[in-house]
Amino acid sequence: MINLKTKEEIEIMRAGGKILADVLFEVLKHVRVGVSELELDQLAEKLILNKGGEPGFKKVEGYKHTICISTNDVVVHGIPTEYKLKEGDVIGIDCGVYYKGFHTDMAQTLRVSTQNSKLKTQNYNKIDKFLQAGEKAMWKGIKAAKPGNRIGDISKAIQGVVEGQGYAVVRSLIGHGVGKELHEDPEVPGFLDDPALETPLLKEGMTIAIEAIYNMGKSDVVYSGNDGWTIKSKDGSLSGLFERTIAITRQEPIILTK
Repeated sequence: MINLKTKEEIEIMRAGGKILADVLFEVLKHVRVGVSELELDQLAEKLILNKGGEPGFKKVEGYKHTICISTNDVVVHGIPTEYKLKEGDVIGIDCGVYYKGFHTDMAQTLRVSTQNSKLKTQNYNKIDKFLQAGEKAMWKGIKAAKPGNRIGDISKAIQGVVEGQGYAVVRSLIGHGVGKELHEDPEVPGFLDDPALETPLLKEGMTIAIEAIYNMGKSDVVYSGNDGWTIKSKDGSLSGLFERTIAITRQEPIILTK
């Protein structure tokens, strides 16, 4: 069942989303060579608590961290470790905030770089092009999120950008509704197999997390190791993740994680 939110509930989610966006972009400023994944996780938790929120992911049964971190071929749900970031690593940080009874969810991916990266320009240009495609796909999906359209219009927009630039949408991982629960209906795939008319209609009051989850190589993914969480690209190719929580309004969507 899709839970429509009242204007008051959306304002609560907007406040929580502001906390999340401020925290995530502050954490991204600390992504540099030599910093460990765990240090970024600890920083995120400290910032969220200081701003009056709670780490949303810690409310997921069995998960003990504030962020999920996707390094290189990790697609989603990577557990932060002592691994120290290296020049050229691709890092995706996924984070959630729980505030006054409501969740918001957000992710961003970037390349770790220093001032000494000129020698690897050709490879880095390839990586940067890959990351730009994912962010563009997410924003295209958000633009399609308006009443009268359907979930499939969001999916089609994301898929068109990702596959149009030669990359692969991960089909086993998708966006989702978000609110009192971190994961609610409806499902929001980044691809469209069936006609858009067969997917849920977008209505005012819906709050959804729109995600571009994609690989530089093929779309197949596998669980890695024995932690029960980390999912990697099967072929070892780089992966990207971009996500925002939005609210459907009568006109343009509201970016709640802004």
